[in-house]
Amino acid sequence: MKFSVVTLGCKVNQFESQAMAALLQERGHELVSQGPADAYIINTCTVTAESSRKSRQAVRRAMSENPFAVTAVCGCWSQISPGDAESLGADIVFGSSDRTGLVNALERAFSDRLRISRIDNPMERRVFEELPAGSGIGRTRAMLRVQDGCQNFCSYCIIPYVRGPVRSMPPEKAVSEAARLSREGYRELVITGIEISSYGTDLGGPDLTGLVESVCLAVPETRIRLGSLEPRTITLEFCERLSALKNLCPHFHLSLQSGSDSVLKRMGRKYGTEDFFSRLGLLRQYFPDCGVTTDLIVGFPGESEDEFEETLAFLSKCAFSSVHVFPYSKRPGTRAAAMESQLPRSVKKQRAARAAELALRLKENFLRSQTGKEMEILVEKSDGGFIFGFTGNYCEVRAKGIASRNELRRVRITGADGDFLKGEAF
Repeated sequence: MKFSVVTLGCKVNQFESQAMAALLQERGHELVSQGPADAYIINTCTVTAESSRKSRQAVRRAMSENPFAVTAVCGCWSQISPGDAESLGADIVFGSSDRTGLVNALERAFSDRLRISRIDNPMERRVFEELPAGSGIGRTRAMLRVQDGCQNFCSYCIIPYVRGPVRSMPPEKAVSEAARLSREGYRELVITGIEISSYGTDLGGPDLTGLVESVCLAVPETRIRLGSLEPRTITLEFCERLSALKNLCPHFHLSLQSGSDSVLKRMGRKYGTEDFFSRLGLLRQYFPDCGVTTDLIVGFPGESEDEFEETLAFLSKCAFSSVHVFPYSKRPGTRAAAMESQLPRSVKKQRAARAAELALRLKENFLRSQTGKEMEILVEKSDGGFIFGFTGNYCEVRAKGIASRNELRRVRITGADGDFLKGEAF
């Protein structure tokens, strides 16, 4: 059976798609990236209304490419809207769990031409589903998914309702999986999950700090990078213990969402700007020259011009290395969708453009600050006397030199050019 996988959304979805592909390949099936396939897996997203639209579009596209193929839909959109997925004609409809079960169902549907639907109640999930890790880029970088679920219930977010409560991979299993991936040749592992800051709360003992420490010590020759963090994670203990780890990448993605305290309160976020800035200072004290990236939602219901200006000022104060800007998208089923004072699309678009312009300046400032420094990159490509890769603090580098893919190489930064750094390998 030739199969194709289409993935929308976050890194967890990417990991789970890679895991399903790996399971199918282990069973003798062929993954194809172009041309008609015998079966399609569409791993969907529903974090915004636009994500849901794109998910539906991806299902229709797969079915039009080969109307006789088996079409399997899974992920967060089909978890919350299984009837929509079935109405499009999908043969298999699963939600945001049981990826091994979906692979089994796909094989059954292909051989027996069955239609299979299996949607559980996310709030009843208590067991972490272990899946084989796959690679995002050849044999250079792999994702290590250690957690699933979220219990933050931010007013704009549907994810807790489709992913369920927090479930964590036991620390000894995470360490074992990291060691296996390192032996297989991966030089960087990204610790990821739906909300890794809550790692271990269901296990009654280990926390994220302890897990990262154990993983780093188990694979000292492999870089470890952290996925998105909640600000509460950044404590004095976190910084003191993890700053001693030589292979932890000095890059931290802290979810901000707004730089206005009143907007943060309406969002249901559990911090204010003063607390956020204090924790950012801790990071920079213990991890000098670290890259700090963030997410920002503009045009949240009721966001005034003054609140938006507060956000822009706070972004500048924080001096992030990169900012992902999103205009607020009304997501049915969330508290924010029912709030009054929904802003016009034109206002959200205009504010997103202004925030993106500031984000670009902040990134340029950070890149320029790297000039003259010696850094290590993980080589992902070599072409025409240049090597390309990312630094530990997550800057993309194009350097003169020759090196093999998947090699950690020292470079001297000579300047910045647009979104990347220039350098020379030595």
